[in-house]
Amino acid sequence: MDRDAGVAIVTGSSSGVGAACVKRLAQLGCNVVINYAKSEQAAKEVAAQCAALGVETLVCQADVSDDDACRDMVSQTIEKWGRIDALVNNAGTTKFVGHDDLEGLSKQDFLDIYAVNTVGPYQMTRAAVPHMKRGGRGAIVNVASIAAITGVGSSIAYAASKGAMVTMTLSLARVLGPEIRVNTVCPGFIQGEWLAEGMGRERYEATKSFLEQSSPLRRTATADSVAEAIVYFITGADIVTGETLILDGGNHLAQTPMARR
Repeated sequence: MDRDAGVAIVTGSSSGVGAACVKRLAQLGCNVVINYAKSEQAAKEVAAQCAALGVETLVCQADVSDDDACRDMVSQTIEKWGRIDALVNNAGTTKFVGHDDLEGLSKQDFLDIYAVNTVGPYQMTRAAVPHMKRGGRGAIVNVASIAAITGVGSSIAYAASKGAMVTMTLSLARVLGPEIRVNTVCPGFIQGEWLAEGMGRERYEATKSFLEQSSPLRRTATADSVAEAIVYFITGADIVTGETLILDGGNHLAQTPMARR
């Protein structure tokens, strides 16, 4: 991607990882689409911060589970700039249910979570690909989760949806080359209010403390550290496609059977 004139769509970018990502891209001179489902004011504030860095922005309301909304967001982007160089599929949802509570998830819960976390990225990719192909190159980064690798996380439905996203990345990487690279990042515990609200403050702090004591790097992820990895896949890694990068301070290493012996 051209660092000075690129255009990137980042779904779910009114806060958290998505907001950190568009800000980093704006610092590199990339024009950005800030997408939100409900948080209009927050999205506008992020757009203002990006614009202050000297780039153009587009604030776009869209629920990525709606195919028409995905196609409309891409159409608005093309109408404004005539190109799409990068797509970050970051928008996600979950339901916090203990994995041992099998009655806590309904069929509809699974469908709702998959609609946003798996089908949404597919629909966004499908809408953006023709324009990336026409431009000669593009980068797609899917934001999955360590849940996709280890089966942990906020619920079994969430872990399954993110696992499907990782598999989808492999399929898309095979068919979208040579013009388009498709990669995935799998963050572990990400510091922030979204997770604290979902887990409850006491459990959040206890989990954070445990991970920071037990992980090889003694660190947990932040929105900015995840955004750094996403931007790497966009602006660098020209020979890399179909890869999954785990961002958890090495905690998955500490949890392997060999490590516990």
